[in-house]
Amino acid sequence: MPFASRQSIPPSGCRKPDDTWSNWEGRFIMDLASEKARLLQRDAEWAAAAYEGRDLERVLSYWTDDAVVFVPGLPPVAGKEALRQYVQGSMQIPGFRISWTSTAVTLSPDGNLAYMFSQNAVTMNGPDGTPATTEGRGVTIWRRESDGEWRCAVDIWNSQV
Repeated sequence: MPFASRQSIPPSGCRKPDDTWSNWEGRFIMDLASEKARLLQRDAEWAAAAYEGRDLERVLSYWTDDAVVFVPGLPPVAGKEALRQYVQGSMQIPGFRISWTSTAVTLSPDGNLAYMFSQNAVTMNGPDGTPATTEGRGVTIWRRESDGEWRCAVDIWNSQV
């Protein structure tokens, strides 16, 4: 009976039609640099959508259905419906803008979780109508969903004041 030895299968793996990689045992292997770049790009797209503050559904689409957001000074905001109310309320605050830049993606060994650190700024009008900005830092935990897309599962930040 013919068989293939370990030596006859490239140790670097085999590319599948769906552009994933597997090793000789059939285990999933990913290109870490590409996956990190993909996640940073997705986060940058989310930040742009949030900054524009016009498309509620687009902003919400970057969170998992069971996401939890830890907002400074408030109870945790858990689940898509609670997030919808929170984001919609934020978008209605005069002068509200949020921006962030994330760096240093770290992936779990199985490639299904990741976390990133960020620097952020939240702006809204003060009582006299003058914009006031608070700078902060944050951590997001991302999960690869069953559709293969990365979505944020945990989002926490605080101010640097």
